[in-house]
Amino acid sequence: MSRQHTDTCDALGIALLAGVPVVLWGPPGQGKSSVVKELADGMGAHLETVIASIREPSDFAGLPVVDAASGTASLAPPSWAVRLRDAVERDGRAGIQFYDEVSTAPPATQAALLRPILEGVVGDLRLPEQVRTVAAANPPDVAADGWDLAPPVANRFLHLTWSLDAETVREGFTTGWPAVTVPRADETEVAAELERATTLVGVFLGSRPELVTRLPSSSQDAGRAFPTPRSWEMAARLYAHARAAGANSTVVTLLVTGTVGVAAAGEFLTYVRDLDLPDPEELLRDPGSWTVDPQRTDKTYAVAASVWAATAANPTVERWVGCGRVLAGIADARSADIAYSYGRRWAQHRPEGAMPEPATIASLGPILTELGLLTRDA
Repeated sequence: MSRQHTDTCDALGIALLAGVPVVLWGPPGQGKSSVVKELADGMGAHLETVIASIREPSDFAGLPVVDAASGTASLAPPSWAVRLRDAVERDGRAGIQFYDEVSTAPPATQAALLRPILEGVVGDLRLPEQVRTVAAANPPDVAADGWDLAPPVANRFLHLTWSLDAETVREGFTTGWPAVTVPRADETEVAAELERATTLVGVFLGSRPELVTRLPSSSQDAGRAFPTPRSWEMAARLYAHARAAGANSTVVTLLVTGTVGVAAAGEFLTYVRDLDLPDPEELLRDPGSWTVDPQRTDKTYAVAASVWAATAANPTVERWVGCGRVLAGIADARSADIAYSYGRRWAQHRPEGAMPEPATIASLGPILTELGLLTRDA
């Protein structure tokens, strides 16, 4: 299997791990539907396939049913949603909702897909948390009566390009088709990476506010990924899960590009690379090894966030003390607002028996006094 196809498979697996809806784009006959079926089989998940192009809006929004006794109406879910819920709840396994041919669904049907994709709500039925959403689409220029995805629909997906190159096809016919697997990641590590990722996104957007929201400006970009607060949140979640799962840089690029678009992703990833953040584990072992640059408050904020996230993931006495020393150094470098924003959480989560060093007390005294810790420890 080619490296490109392997990376795309890894990106799809991480999207399922993170619970982010994903749409596979590619010409007809590329095995998009087949790979989703094989993926469900490999996961032991219940799969429900819905051909969006031949469905009505009520198949996703629900059919109104009037209760004459109470004078109210409810939105009855379609049978596929009920089957999916029942299978997941009965067997305690994962579920995959697969929306095929979404680019040939008319705009009214696409609009009805908004809540099922983002919230997992079909009619008045809420699908279990274990259900993952995958869709497949042909580019409008090669689809039968195709439409671009409406921006509200497109903004709810991770967009991945799916195609079978000659090397993958050769191996598929001779030795078997490659399987997509969902990786594993430690939940504590994911939580630490997520705090780091959201901080990186926040400091980046603080320096590039014009990229918070940028709607597609050309027909070429229509129906694909573009930046909004929602898609930046998805990008941060995928970034965190990818790092926790040990994904390579190409997979990370696919995930971020597939949520916020090529231009915004390129700027964000370049920004993160240029920050050259120190390893938080190294800082906890040697807090004095990093010097605060007063001209780069964005970098200082990111370092504080990463050190605190690493400490919270494994709050031993030694690591807590080391985190305090890093935050104290930030406060002493005239970035007390950054130090105090994480210092509150640091002080509130003091391990039993931990005592901050005298220099840390001097630098973070206002926080310790505010929380009643300085007087108590004195």
